[in-house]
Amino acid sequence: MKDLVFDLIDQEKVRQSEGLELIPSENYVSEAVLSAMGSILTNKYSEGYPNFEGITSWDEKKIAKEILPNYRYYGGQVNIDRIERLAIARACKLFGADHANVQPHSGANANEAVYFAWLSPGDKVLAMNLGHGGHLTHGSPVTRSAKIYQFIAYGTDASGDIDYDEMEKLALEEDVKLILVGYSAFMKIPDFERVAKLRKKAEEKWGHEILLMADMAHVAGLIAAGVHPNPLKFGFNVMTTTTHKTLRGPRGGLIMTMGNVGSPLKKIEDKSLANIPTLVDKAVFPGTQGGPLEHVIAAKAVAFGEALKPEFKTYAKNIVSNAKTLAKELLKRGFVLQGGGTENHLILIDMQKSFGIGGKIYEKALDLVGLTLNANALPGDKGGAFKPNGVRLGTPAITTRGMGEAEMVKIAEWMEKVAKICQKADEDGAEGLESDEEIALIRDEVKAVAKKFPVPSL
Repeated sequence: MKDLVFDLIDQEKVRQSEGLELIPSENYVSEAVLSAMGSILTNKYSEGYPNFEGITSWDEKKIAKEILPNYRYYGGQVNIDRIERLAIARACKLFGADHANVQPHSGANANEAVYFAWLSPGDKVLAMNLGHGGHLTHGSPVTRSAKIYQFIAYGTDASGDIDYDEMEKLALEEDVKLILVGYSAFMKIPDFERVAKLRKKAEEKWGHEILLMADMAHVAGLIAAGVHPNPLKFGFNVMTTTTHKTLRGPRGGLIMTMGNVGSPLKKIEDKSLANIPTLVDKAVFPGTQGGPLEHVIAAKAVAFGEALKPEFKTYAKNIVSNAKTLAKELLKRGFVLQGGGTENHLILIDMQKSFGIGGKIYEKALDLVGLTLNANALPGDKGGAFKPNGVRLGTPAITTRGMGEAEMVKIAEWMEKVAKICQKADEDGAEGLESDEEIALIRDEVKAVAKKFPVPSL
């Protein structure tokens, strides 16, 4: 008898196939990534690390044959070691890093491991305000890391860009040990060079090294394809990311580091920036995680291999092109966009200023027509996280399905129609829109377009 879980999975397949995914942190993996993730590698326990000391070449064929003593706590690791070294090699090649740790289960785990590697309890971290586009792991008081370390928040200016003057002022007022550039709702390209110069000023003032960290979870695929600046090329010591979003891999985390690469578990006496690769490895395991998910690491390796191909560069360029076209079309229809548009894959809309409605009712109404995005707080949003005035959307997933300029115009048209329908409903009245005839018509139009662009692997 078929388990009920599989019936629900089938229903989700229908939802994904018949709707359009506009959440900027979501994407569709290839059939190859899906196959690796659902493989027998899930049967293997592999606490520890493969050995990459003495490897002078990251040639993939050599890595796939190499058998080296490892740093694992279980036997039977020959194939696991080869796969994990392959994932590390491809990540280093993609991002120009000295070393990569492919074991973090998520972007949040990756960030926590970096904090644990470099900071002591009570140390200060300079990071973006959650209400201005930062991430929960960048100092939100509800998180574990915020209870261990002191987070000092910088914000954005009137143009929607990072307030670099405020960032510098805080770095020279507060004895920070780590400066973090990262975000989950930000549509500009950071000035990494300016931040690196700011770090030097702060180091001179405080007389100690300051770790420069970039959380590029949202734009890692754009960086890998060369359509977005790479912070590692501007003196950043660490870059963390998720492996899904624009990178189009399985759900998971990744940490790239610059510095001396040595044994992953060797004892480090000198807590210096030069030793960050080993400090981070030790912080991931055994510091903050146990056994790695080797089936997910295999899927990461496949995704990194896909991202190294020329067609991925075209894909990344199309993400940005589609986002800019969609932003332009939304502006033409009266939508008020944070920052006036976008420079990456992500768009933020102030629905209160645009149509006098809240973000939540708009999110629910769009769900009814098969357009999925998320309500999102904006800087100074009085509605907070539960009744925000904004929504967040992006183009990675619809670009994966092969959509282009014509579809961006159509999506903007649908979004305008739904916004005007929402003006007739009260804030909690989205459920009543289910029987709206115009909603049903838009739903049919969305479904018809979605079927022309199948979801990969479905």
